[in-house]
Amino acid sequence: MLVQGTRCRFQGSYVALPTPFRNGQIDYGDFARLIEWHIASGTDGLVIAGTTGEAATLSEPERAGLFAAAVAITRRRVPIIGGVGTNCTRTTLEAAQGAVQAGVDGLLVVTPYYNKPGRRGQVLHFSAVAQACRIPIVLYNVPGRTGIDMSVEAVQELGASHPHIVAIKEAKPDLDKVRRLVQETQVAVLCGEDAAIADFMGLGAVGVIGVVANLVPAKTAELVRAALPGGDHLRAAQLVEELAPLARDLFIEANPVPVKTALAKMGRLSAEVRLPLCEMEPSTLAQLESTLRRAQLIG
Repeated sequence: MLVQGTRCRFQGSYVALPTPFRNGQIDYGDFARLIEWHIASGTDGLVIAGTTGEAATLSEPERAGLFAAAVAITRRRVPIIGGVGTNCTRTTLEAAQGAVQAGVDGLLVVTPYYNKPGRRGQVLHFSAVAQACRIPIVLYNVPGRTGIDMSVEAVQELGASHPHIVAIKEAKPDLDKVRRLVQETQVAVLCGEDAAIADFMGLGAVGVIGVVANLVPAKTAELVRAALPGGDHLRAAQLVEELAPLARDLFIEANPVPVKTALAKMGRLSAEVRLPLCEMEPSTLAQLESTLRRAQLIG
């Protein structure tokens, strides 16, 4: 898939990959098997150490190890975007420079959480990363996690000032804002809300960085293509209906607890997460298992 007229090479279905843990350590065997499964299933690219990858609990050596392992495993078969954002510009720069050294293809930089900087502080933060690292950068706006909502104007300013800020992962399902981002900024839009993939694509987004792709990578990639303007909208509607229960229940508790639990049920990794996250409650676990059975993902 390639949408013309955009400077962003990151298009199609990108999976926000979880970080497999076992006994407190990264399980690189499961990590490699997940990557190979996604490549075989048609996933267009990987996002490592993002929200779903429990980046907030990773040490810098662990983050760097994941980037290096992903680069070695993929052998350039699919692009890798490394999650490097923190709520401190200095540590974000350190993580970004480590990711560049590891050989990733792009950086995912979240808006600084907890500090809640205004527009000017946000622009200065992202500009510092852009000035220090010359590889493609994807902004990440997820107000439900960070407490701030990056404005269209801030995105426009950053895209105009830094040509290698190529996209924004927009996780707020505000379709008016998505339309404005597409029409008024120079950056591409990547959907960050699994329940709204078809809506985003119809408005001009070039792809998704999603969680549901962890369970159904081939169908997620198909949905992204079918929902493009001029695509197979009947098929897209069928896929939206089919994936909706999964997209809902993967957020029935804090991400990535449900998706790791689901992948464990599917035999792909351990459900282990790091505190302060913990195992699912019995009632929500029962609901997730029921949804996985109806989707024929477990027996």
